[in-house]
Amino acid sequence: MSVAELPIQIDPRQVAVFCKDRGIRRLSLFGSVLREDFDPVRSDVDVLAEFHPEALSRLGLDYFGYGEDLSQIIGARVDLCSRLNCHIARSIGNEMLSIYDEA
Repeated sequence: MSVAELPIQIDPRQVAVFCKDRGIRRLSLFGSVLREDFDPVRSDVDVLAEFHPEALSRLGLDYFGYGEDLSQIIGARVDLCSRLNCHIARSIGNEMLSIYDEA
């Protein structure tokens, strides 16, 4: 799946600014947004943020607002995490779509 095929609209420029401002080196989607069972009214968008190590040390409570900030950008509720439980990571395998990668 590509970003163009997603059931939500993503502006890559806005996502890039969001990530750069917060020290995120990669932002990926996983879960129902990548499947046919995604419901834009009821489903949230699962997002994994991979931070630069130095960004993590200065995050503080601001981190808890990042999901809401990203929700405003993509127009859908966001469930933002910075690491996955090992059971979830195994169950999703390679079913992730990177929407920002600074590399």
